[in-house]
Amino acid sequence: MIYSNNERLVSTATKMSSYGLISSQTQYLQSKLLLGKEFREKYLEENRNRVKERREMMVVGLGEAGISCLKGNAGLFCWVDLRNLLSSNTFTAEMELWKKILHEAGLNISPGASCHCSEPGWFRICFANMSQETLKLSMERMKAFISKQYYCM
Repeated sequence: MIYSNNERLVSTATKMSSYGLISSQTQYLQSKLLLGKEFREKYLEENRNRVKERREMMVVGLGEAGISCLKGNAGLFCWVDLRNLLSSNTFTAEMELWKKILHEAGLNISPGASCHCSEPGWFRICFANMSQETLKLSMERMKAFISKQYYCM
């Protein structure tokens, strides 16, 4: 929901909203599915298993590249420690590293500063919103990027 007195913003948001609409029939069907206890329990169990599997894939993949993650017990993303790749211990260096990862590896991960992290070099990587194939490709790209950075140092 957007509330604004800016007519241009409201007009743009109104035009974009048609891309995200879900029909009332689909909403009704989804609500009926979620009301079923058996379906809901199976769905939640499967979802937990998939999220856990993707997290393990990411942690292992990054670990193979020498990158550590903060240990977690739940969530849709990991905090990844890339401090050793910073040119200096600053948020400016963190943004430079983010741009390199974006342009050279083709990966858009969140720099810690954008999440109000108090220390430069920590990045947030979401793993729950992609397929196993995409996650595997992402880990391959990250490993190649890391290898190249160490080779150039």
